[in-house]
Amino acid sequence: MLDVVIITVRKRKRKKEKLLFELRSPRNEDFLMANSARTIVTVSKSTCRLLRLPPSSASINLHTPFFLSYPPPPNPNTRNGIPISRFCSPFNTSFHGPTFSSSTRTPSMSINLQSHAFARNPIRSKTPKPGHPLFPDSSFESLKTKLLTKTPLISSPDFKILPFKKGWPLVSCNGGKGNGDSASGWGLGWISLADCKSLLALRGSQLTEDLFVYLGSSVEDDAVYWAIDFSGEDDLDEELGRKQLSFIELRTLMVATNWSDSWAMGQLAVAGHGRALLDWHRTSRFCGHCGERTVPMEAGKRRECSNQSCKLRIFPRVDPVVIMLVIDQENDRALLSRQSRYVPRKWSCLAGFMEPGESLEEAVIRETLEETGIEVGEVVYHSSQPWPVGRSTMPCQLMVGFFAYAKSLDIRVDKAELEDAQWHKREDVKRALTLSEYEKTQRTAAAKVEQMCKGAETRHSGDFNAEDSGLASMLFPGPYAIAHQLISSWAYQDNGK
Repeated sequence: MLDVVIITVRKRKRKKEKLLFELRSPRNEDFLMANSARTIVTVSKSTCRLLRLPPSSASINLHTPFFLSYPPPPNPNTRNGIPISRFCSPFNTSFHGPTFSSSTRTPSMSINLQSHAFARNPIRSKTPKPGHPLFPDSSFESLKTKLLTKTPLISSPDFKILPFKKGWPLVSCNGGKGNGDSASGWGLGWISLADCKSLLALRGSQLTEDLFVYLGSSVEDDAVYWAIDFSGEDDLDEELGRKQLSFIELRTLMVATNWSDSWAMGQLAVAGHGRALLDWHRTSRFCGHCGERTVPMEAGKRRECSNQSCKLRIFPRVDPVVIMLVIDQENDRALLSRQSRYVPRKWSCLAGFMEPGESLEEAVIRETLEETGIEVGEVVYHSSQPWPVGRSTMPCQLMVGFFAYAKSLDIRVDKAELEDAQWHKREDVKRALTLSEYEKTQRTAAAKVEQMCKGAETRHSGDFNAEDSGLASMLFPGPYAIAHQLISSWAYQDNGK
């Protein structure tokens, strides 16, 4: 292991020093201090926000593992390095190679700060302020002008359209940029406004502004991105197929995306955002108050009842779901469950929808008790993930992940909810994670996507499962799912991974 000096950051205020955080090496600290080893660590603004440090500290350029103590003095109100207070994130953080782990002797949980699938949408996070030409309202006015004007407007931004069909985005196998060798091999099938007009003209349909939903914009490319639903246009597949474009199920794209390909992960997030919005528009055509039709407003960001005496405003729906890994600390086990629809040997975490009037933690406790008869005490937040590939009647679920610590151990499975639930030893879980060939599964799915775009294979809407050598006693959801992140975080906590 490469030795690194302790680096302490302090803040001076009125001749007093406040210790903010320390970076410690595991050994030979005195030797390095005596030899005045140079400082190689600087902290970026985003890392300052993550660590809740003042923005004066400048970028982390780490090439070896460090140990982070924040704040340095040990907290007596912890258990196994995890604060007793609920809903705080007491985990190690690792990102882009360097590993930050707790300086406490007892290992704690870890989070991979690389984004979950469907999160960190690259065009949604850069929406300009009101008044900017690329702001949703301004872009929508430009869109209406373009639709009414036959001659192109030179000064207007470039409009890029992403068609969907029954929730499946248009995909091109020639559109993948990716990150070098990690490229996923696919990209979203953006078409121009002129192409969109031509495609609908083939079916005798007219393109109107109320069909478009604003997805985001890019100031650098002077482009605005829109989604449109082609679900009723059944005769367009052949025309799109000539351009090696195909509508592909979002779950297939999710599995086909290389986790290390940040560009493709961003494309997946855009596709998830578009599907969630279009599905919400599809299920919100009528007012829940008076029953009249609703109309899209603000470039598809909301809908409004057409009844002038009602005018109910409706906003996109998000359905929160708690997903939890229940842990038996005393016996070093985790509780995993099976549903009847799972393939043989597949196990996952418990999960359930929130009910009105309860907190997230209460939902974890209730769902665990109802489905398995296990009582849990402490509930600790891990991370969250948008999930636009759930039930068709729920446009977008938000998976909120927790670790829950068991107070009882006797399992009583609710057969109406689960097929089975069992305690699994950490070593068995680690072995299954090691033997499951997730990379091979991703490459297989990416090859299927390429063949579908080229028309050499029919559409595939089935669920992919991790390929394995046959030696693993169980399978888990792939790295694209928050269930996998919960399981792997617990399985490798003793290694600080």
